[in-house]
Formats: sequence, structure tokens, C-alpha cells
Amino acid sequence: MSAYLEGLIQRELERERLRELIAAAEAEHGPVDQRAVDAKRTLLRGDAANSADAA
Repeated sequence: MSAYLEGLIQRELERERLRELIAAAEAEHGPVDQRAVDAKRTLLRGDAANSADAA
């Protein structure tokens, strides 16, 4: 049980650190362009689908 709780705490700490990194990056570079994110996500998912087909 304690290993399970330790894992939960570690993931929450990782999420909090990620939120801090995103906030710092947005403060320095401005907000993320959601259209660019969507385009990259589509590209990555397309590449992942092609990789699965090749395997």
C-alpha cells in the first residue's frame, strides 16, 4: 500500500513541476499557440499510426 501511495505522490509532484515549467515558459515566451499544438499532435499521431502499420 505504501508503494502505491508513494507512486501517487511522485506523479503529483511531477505534474506540479510540469505546471511550473509551463508557466515559466509562457511567462518568457508568451502563451502557446493552440493551432500549432493541434498541428503537431496530428503530425505525431499520424507518425505513430504509420509506425504501427510498418511493424
